[in-house]
Amino acid sequence: MGTTHQYEVVIVGAGPAGMCAALYTGRSMLRTVVLERGMPGGELLNTEKLDDWIGEQSILGWELAKKFEDHARLFGAEFVTANVTTVSRLDDGTFATVTDTGDVYRSPAVIVTAGGTPIKLGIPGEQEFAGKGVSYCAICDGAFFRNQTIAVVGGGDAAVEEADFLTRYAAKVYVVHRRDSFRASKILQERLFANPKIEVVWNSVAEEVLGDEQGLMKGLVIRNVETNATSTLDATGCFIFIGFRPNTGIIDEHFDHDPMGYIVTDAMMQTSIPGLFAAGDLRSQLTRQVTTAVGDATTAAIAVEKFLKARSEGTEIDPRGSGGYAV
Repeated sequence: MGTTHQYEVVIVGAGPAGMCAALYTGRSMLRTVVLERGMPGGELLNTEKLDDWIGEQSILGWELAKKFEDHARLFGAEFVTANVTTVSRLDDGTFATVTDTGDVYRSPAVIVTAGGTPIKLGIPGEQEFAGKGVSYCAICDGAFFRNQTIAVVGGGDAAVEEADFLTRYAAKVYVVHRRDSFRASKILQERLFANPKIEVVWNSVAEEVLGDEQGLMKGLVIRNVETNATSTLDATGCFIFIGFRPNTGIIDEHFDHDPMGYIVTDAMMQTSIPGLFAAGDLRSQLTRQVTTAVGDATTAAIAVEKFLKARSEGTEIDPRGSGGYAV
């Protein structure tokens, strides 16, 4: 039997958005808890270093994550290791955030910053050889492939950046992309094309992961989408970066979303469910960077403060999103 806890704000997820939101709600003297199933940091823990965090020419992902956490704690935010299963709105308009241990966190406002989960290819051998050659995290597993030949599947920023990163370990990296050009930013592409260890396999898709008698990956079957010809890359590793699905399944009520399932919010980061706010990678937007995540979170946290004040006074927040109150 779980325990019921009372907070003014519950934040689901401790990535950059969650920790930034916690900093601001803490500064506003709101009793805040951040629920995270793992270590605080989110995708920062899967990023070796950043060169686009303003004010830092280069900073390690885990180092920035620790700075975020320490700063949020400084303003009173509590961090609890918990796996959230549902966020439900109750009859009185407040929320019950439930964990897999049965604990319930009651609050009048919730900020969901749960990020996303890597999308899988869904090909034969992918699940069988997960952790035995197949990976979705270069910084986590790259060191296991020293002097080996590996494949990276994808063509966006993550795929191109991680392929470049993996060359510090691997002898050769194939980048398998279904189109004849990358979607990644130009600066990342320039780095990739300048790297002699990388070979791009254009207009191709992964069809099957092959393994040896020891249960380890030994090759990747690919198919050219123009000719339908198949071939095999002699690769002992396959890193898959084809996108993320927003972790919105915990929300136990219909909410407005885009065709990809990302949450649509108003200018104050409030979802179509009053009192439920969203920030970071699970929100529908043009780009998903640390800078945009913390921008979302700043707005969400300040909006939550105004929402709670308006709720206690029996008024409403100005629907124009000005930060004032309706008269």
